[in-house]
Amino acid sequence: MKHKIRWGLLIYDFLIYAFCAVMILVVYPKSRLERLTPENALTVGLTGVAALLVTRRLLKVYQQIWRYAGPATYLSMMVSDGIACVAVLLIRNFFSFPTTVVRILSMFSINLLFCVALRLLYQWVYQKRASKSLIERLLLFFLKMLTGTSFTAENEPGKNRIKIAIIGAGSVGAMLADELLQNPNATYEPVCFVDIDKGKAGRELYRIPVLMNDSRLKENLAGLGVQEVVFALPNVSSERRGELYKHYKAYGYKLKTYDFPITNTDDGGRRHIQDFNIEDLLFRSASQFLDEETMEWYRGKNVLITGGGGSIGSELARQIAKCKPARLVILDVYENGAYEIQQELKSRYGDQLNLRIEIASVCDKQKIEKIFADHTPDIVLHAAAHKHVPLMERNVCEAVTNNVFGTLNVVEACEKYQVKRFIMISTDKAVNPTNVMGATKRMCEMIVQSRKGEPTSFSATRFGNVLGSNGSVIPLFKRQIANGGPITLTDKRIVRYFMTIPEASQLVMTSGAMAKNGELYVLDMGKPVKILELAEHMILFSGLEPYKDIDIIETGLRPGEKLYEELLIKSEELDKTVNNKIFVERDRPLSMEEIGQKLEILRKALETQSNRAVKKALMDVVPTYHTPEEVNERAIQAEEMRIAAGQ
Repeated sequence: MKHKIRWGLLIYDFLIYAFCAVMILVVYPKSRLERLTPENALTVGLTGVAALLVTRRLLKVYQQIWRYAGPATYLSMMVSDGIACVAVLLIRNFFSFPTTVVRILSMFSINLLFCVALRLLYQWVYQKRASKSLIERLLLFFLKMLTGTSFTAENEPGKNRIKIAIIGAGSVGAMLADELLQNPNATYEPVCFVDIDKGKAGRELYRIPVLMNDSRLKENLAGLGVQEVVFALPNVSSERRGELYKHYKAYGYKLKTYDFPITNTDDGGRRHIQDFNIEDLLFRSASQFLDEETMEWYRGKNVLITGGGGSIGSELARQIAKCKPARLVILDVYENGAYEIQQELKSRYGDQLNLRIEIASVCDKQKIEKIFADHTPDIVLHAAAHKHVPLMERNVCEAVTNNVFGTLNVVEACEKYQVKRFIMISTDKAVNPTNVMGATKRMCEMIVQSRKGEPTSFSATRFGNVLGSNGSVIPLFKRQIANGGPITLTDKRIVRYFMTIPEASQLVMTSGAMAKNGELYVLDMGKPVKILELAEHMILFSGLEPYKDIDIIETGLRPGEKLYEELLIKSEELDKTVNNKIFVERDRPLSMEEIGQKLEILRKALETQSNRAVKKALMDVVPTYHTPEEVNERAIQAEEMRIAAGQ
């Protein structure tokens, strides 16, 4: 590709060099004995300019856009001039030029100093191009004539920028300030930094003051006209982030963060100023599970994901695609979800990913077996399930058919077609369940734990509520806030464990890679979260005030709903794995004969097509299944409720 050279800048550099050469080689020194003859001065001068042109050409000095130059660009110029100077010194020794080393070093050093000064002046004037100062206008005119750059009105910075305080005067905060100062169309104008480092407070960064987070901070921010606060603290813990959030929110400012977006982008992973993500509502550090060893385990294998168009299933597909599988099969009964993840993966990977989409229900045993026969999967990630608690309370027959017998169909297909690994996604609602959905999931766990492990290794992974997934409270609260409220809670005492969609999918993949057979994996999810506080935070994140701008009201517990979720059954043995965030719970597994008897009870109940009969049968086969009234009566004594209340 042909690179465009800035000839105006090159000519100006030549004039600077000519001036420096005359001053060093001709004018200085005045002593007749040390003065060079015109011929010798011309020889040294022409040798120097030739060396400079060659090295600057090789290092593309005149192909840079200097208005945005950073340290690396200036360093390349210094390197090119240093090489040119060394070259001239070597030529001097070889041809015995009648001049000293000091003359040559002085000529190149002063020339470099003037050239760098010109470029720095150019950058400074470019940033000040909207100024009304006479001196700056004269400098602007001078540089325009000299370099041929046109500073038109359309490039002038926008007016009425939002004044922000940047929390954190470290490298990320400096990066943000520099980006905003360099961009004439930026929406934000940094007016100060805030840092707890006393060594930085009272100093300036990019001529922007650094304030101390002390008792006078609120007054100082108001004096500078700060309108919003932007966090530039990539390495601070989520707990500390939560403290800072509450601190600055009390000042009445709208808060944002300068960080990588959660979703994948095409900009190489640049940081952006953005609203707080729903993950930040947890105010805990998101766990990272995937490592190279785990990704290698999935590489080159045929992977099938049931329910692959859902929230968890589609994220699993994204993560598996990164592992370069031999084939990725997405199976879902809902075609729209499958289509969306198909288009996303095709756009990102093209022909590099061997992707197949199968539209089918896990309840269709014959179709499932055909899919297994066609694709011969090595690994099956089973995410297909009905999960909405109130809907399943009214559709008990469908819940048992899909969740229990659909899982059984997939399990038996895995054994028949010799799948190496089966990983089922479960839920914390399966722990001492109080609803149909949780009870069906517990029954699925028992099916998985009963299998012999040959030829397929079976495991299940259990986690809590997933932020932002279909049917979670986050999308509901967002819609209610957008509509002006109120936010509806079934009960203001409710507490839940939460995790993010990436955490959930990575947990499934990691536990699946380490599984042997019959394990039930659970995640250390930290402290349970009060849904009421979650709703209040979301209102605040929207720049509104709870109970004033948006009200929060109770609607009463739904059928099958309990006030808290338990993450771990009180089991005989609970072990840590190599990942200190993942535990394995070992119940005494039932035999396949015992599971067969339970399944037969459910089959006979389904024949009646009576929700009441099927629910009674479900309570008979899942001994830990209790009514929500029983559990909620003793909720105040539950450890989860005490932790969430800060006791």
